[in-house]
Amino acid sequence: MMQDYATLFGFLIVSVAFGAVTLVAAWLFRPKVADPLKNTTYECGIDAEGTTEVKTNIRFYVYALIFVIFEVETLYVYPWAIEAKAMGPVAIMEMFVFLGVLLLGLVYAWRKGALVWE
Repeated sequence: MMQDYATLFGFLIVSVAFGAVTLVAAWLFRPKVADPLKNTTYECGIDAEGTTEVKTNIRFYVYALIFVIFEVETLYVYPWAIEAKAMGPVAIMEMFVFLGVLLLGLVYAWRKGALVWE
């Protein structure tokens, strides 16, 4: 049991070390050219006018969040579908309840207008 955790800890150490080494190497070997134009805003070759702050409509975030929620939920359906026969009829009924809740969520989002792309 502890050997499994040691392997996991080893992977954690290697991944953190790999990330740190690549970031330090990029910092050491990159060209260090101090150019005042490097820090300016760039917009199609023309200097930006006014503020560069962009107001994004909240509907885009809601639409993306709904997509992510339903995408994650489908990840629960796939492993269940692989083992559905072995789990028996109770598991099948539970999955229908789960899919029904997803369908209710979709209908709710649709009725609230969250899926309307304007």
